[in-house]
Amino acid sequence: MSTLKENTGAPDAAAKVRGSGSVRALYSGNATAVLGRGLLATRSTNWIIVLTGVFEPIFYLLALGLGLGSYIQNVTDPLGNQIPYAAYIAPALLAVSAMNGAIYDSTWNVFFKMNFGKLYEGMLATRLGPLDVALGEISLALLRGAAYGLAFLLVMQVLGLNLSWSAILALPALVVIAFGFASLGMGVTSYLKTFQQMDWIPFVLLPMFLLSATFYPLSVYPQPIQFVVQLLPLWHGVELVRGLTTGALAPVMLLHLLYFVVMIAVGLFFTTRRLRALFLD
Repeated sequence: MSTLKENTGAPDAAAKVRGSGSVRALYSGNATAVLGRGLLATRSTNWIIVLTGVFEPIFYLLALGLGLGSYIQNVTDPLGNQIPYAAYIAPALLAVSAMNGAIYDSTWNVFFKMNFGKLYEGMLATRLGPLDVALGEISLALLRGAAYGLAFLLVMQVLGLNLSWSAILALPALVVIAFGFASLGMGVTSYLKTFQQMDWIPFVLLPMFLLSATFYPLSVYPQPIQFVVQLLPLWHGVELVRGLTTGALAPVMLLHLLYFVVMIAVGLFFTTRRLRALFLD
């Protein structure tokens, strides 16, 4: 009888902890369990879908960088050096691949888990806290974005589009970029309830992809448009990666990095707060 009381009392104790404002209510230190579950699900059902995302930026590079690029003269890099057009757009597509991998995993996958699979409701009924769930899911999206980026970085190396030794630093930069988009993407998705609302995600991503100095320099835009473009997160990612792969290193790259650090912190804060409000409060 005493054992039964202890067992029935354990959930009550856990509920009290989750309902409190303590750190344990937010984080139990077991985000790896959420990540591990996501990796098993990806390996068993979604790996083909994940693999298709590797080829999209490669097709853009072949069509525009090598195809159209053969008709375009050299482009000026951030330090004023003349580089081939393919070497100019390749790092931009590298940043885009990291963004796409992170965004699609932290939006559509999260949307289905939250609204149809009721997965997070079950997770948060255990000792997992909302920060565990957020970190686990964001880490899964981060790995997908980093995998896309690594595959495309290897393609760039084979094609001779990495113009400097500093291109190796593009990989950790891609992890930061993916982390920023994943954390913000999951936070935004937690507020979306219908498929019609989810359509706003590609509606935002497509113009950001086209306008963030991906295919042509920022200087081609009028001054007011340049200001708007410089507020976009992808532009900061493109400039950071482009500087690393072309060797055009400059102190302003630290500002691009800081942008994503702030983006990560804001995304984690709002995602954790939202999950707690939805399932615990």
